[in-house]
Amino acid sequence: FGSSGSTASASTRRPFATPPKTEIHLPPPPTFAIMQAENPSTAVEPGKEKVQCFGRKKTAVAVALVKTGKGQIRLNGCPITTVKPDILRVKVYEPILLLGKEKFASVDIRLRVKGGGYTSQVYALRQAIAKGMVAYYQKFVDEASKKEIRDLYLAYDRSLIVADPRRCEPKKFGGRSARARFQKSYR
Repeated sequence: FGSSGSTASASTRRPFATPPKTEIHLPPPPTFAIMQAENPSTAVEPGKEKVQCFGRKKTAVAVALVKTGKGQIRLNGCPITTVKPDILRVKVYEPILLLGKEKFASVDIRLRVKGGGYTSQVYALRQAIAKGMVAYYQKFVDEASKKEIRDLYLAYDRSLIVADPRRCEPKKFGGRSARARFQKSYR
């Protein structure tokens, strides 16, 4: 009875040996105060408070950067008074007129908008301004004034805060649009 290919006998073979256990000592997790002291980028310097919000309508997206400043409102680098068409300019002014100029006197708003048509862009802009002001007051002023502003906007027009989910329905075959069908002839 010879060995079956292995040179070591069964008595010298050892089962899988586990390495000796070593204990790892981790430092305690840092507190928030220590983290702020170590990483000053998380702490906001006075006068540098800023918040970024967006507004949407159909495929238009507007981004508002609201920061502490002197009351300037600029759209794509130009003053907000240059919004075209003139009839829809009042729609962009609505969130500003509702709150009054004194609330906007201490903030600068930089707006960027792209996509959609000019009407959609105007509605996206007004939503971005309104949401930006609510977020700024929540983060840097106080919760009571934020709630007051939000309730005022919601009472006037819900679309100033809440985005409109409606989108264009895709066209189907067998007709010229999403719902209309081609005329049917029997003879």
